[in-house]
Amino acid sequence: MKATDVVARAFSMPLTSPAYPKGPYRFIDRTYFTIAYRTDPKALEAVVPEPLKVVGDVVKYEFMMMPDSTGFGSYNESGQVIPVEFNGVQGSYTHAMFLNDEAPIAGGREIWGFPKKLAQPSVEVVQDTLVGTLDMNGVRVATATMGYKYETLDAAEMAKSMDAPGWLLKIIPRADASGPQICELVEFRLEDLNVKGAWSGPAGLQFYQHALAPLTDLPILEVLGATQIHTDLTLGLGKVVHDYLA
Repeated sequence: MKATDVVARAFSMPLTSPAYPKGPYRFIDRTYFTIAYRTDPKALEAVVPEPLKVVGDVVKYEFMMMPDSTGFGSYNESGQVIPVEFNGVQGSYTHAMFLNDEAPIAGGREIWGFPKKLAQPSVEVVQDTLVGTLDMNGVRVATATMGYKYETLDAAEMAKSMDAPGWLLKIIPRADASGPQICELVEFRLEDLNVKGAWSGPAGLQFYQHALAPLTDLPILEVLGATQIHTDLTLGLGKVVHDYLA
């Protein structure tokens, strides 16, 4: 293969059989199960990178079911998202993500810089309770519960709340492991949102210590509540808003 052909074909690895296709990436019938909780502000300051600014003491712990995703198939996801501010604009910083499908792990890390690791998240309705669990290496890491569809929320208002930007820290190491080849703050947005339903309910959340999934570094001080959102959306491609190596 000629060098010019390599450049022309290069999109993702492996060169001749990329782990995922090119976007855009559309998600149909995506379900968010989100529990908001208060944590130690000093713990947030320790993990949120400048120039992002922490705007409170709240963390959003998310479970997501994605049964119909362009190029990625069907999978579940779970992780911690932190409300932050960048240049006067409020949004969220994705701190940790765990999922059970190789293609979105590779694509999420390589394109945007989503902090994704392989694990086993699940979401199911058990009688009158929405239950989310996260296991890693056969060990329970998180358990969340919510009263199923206790109170209906305004779908338009929930769509508006999801229209804020998100930020990610994208890191690609040098081949000799001497440091980062890429170290960037990436911004993304959710596009073409169609919220089909939204509900709130009483919530419970527990974390368990795990060396490779340190959710307890942002400890649960008070559970504030939970929401369930059913939506279609497109995951917008990212843009670099800060280069740490410049």
